[in-house]
Amino acid sequence: MLVVALALAVSLVWPIKSRAGGPDQQPAPPDPTPVPVPSPLPLLRTPAAFRKQLRSKQEAPTLGSRMVTFARHLVGVPYSWGGSSPRTGFDCSGFVRYVYGHFGISLAHSSFSDFWRGRHVGRWAMKPGDLVFFDGAGHVGIYVGNGRFIHAPHTGTVVRISTMAGWYASRFDGARRLVANA
Repeated sequence: MLVVALALAVSLVWPIKSRAGGPDQQPAPPDPTPVPVPSPLPLLRTPAAFRKQLRSKQEAPTLGSRMVTFARHLVGVPYSWGGSSPRTGFDCSGFVRYVYGHFGISLAHSSFSDFWRGRHVGRWAMKPGDLVFFDGAGHVGIYVGNGRFIHAPHTGTVVRISTMAGWYASRFDGARRLVANA
């Protein structure tokens, strides 16, 4: 049986060697065109590594959206005329001043003064973190997105999120962008 297997192996190899030429025949010169080498397959990633890669490709939150997140934590703080902290309560400009101040941006405690800061933003171009002004610039809030803003409305209320419809839509005076990446 071993002899048959050996004979079969020799018969399979022998014709290949005889086609390639004898010992006195030169091998063909190498092809000058380089053969492309396939790139190695990407490494398999663990689920944790894949999630980390996805997180790194997601956009970092803008300063404006971080301001909105911070401001949302103040929903429910009572309105207090002249107030400028969660401990004492807020009026509208005190609320905006407190939120912006948390991010190192100094504002006046006056919606009229703040109305002239930054650059004007059209109603349809507003982004989270932009200041929104109403009623002759006598009231200010922070735009949250989707036609809503957060503010300290008036005596007897608390910091809350309102829609820019109804009373606010009819008294909207403009928006200002004070942060570059709102």
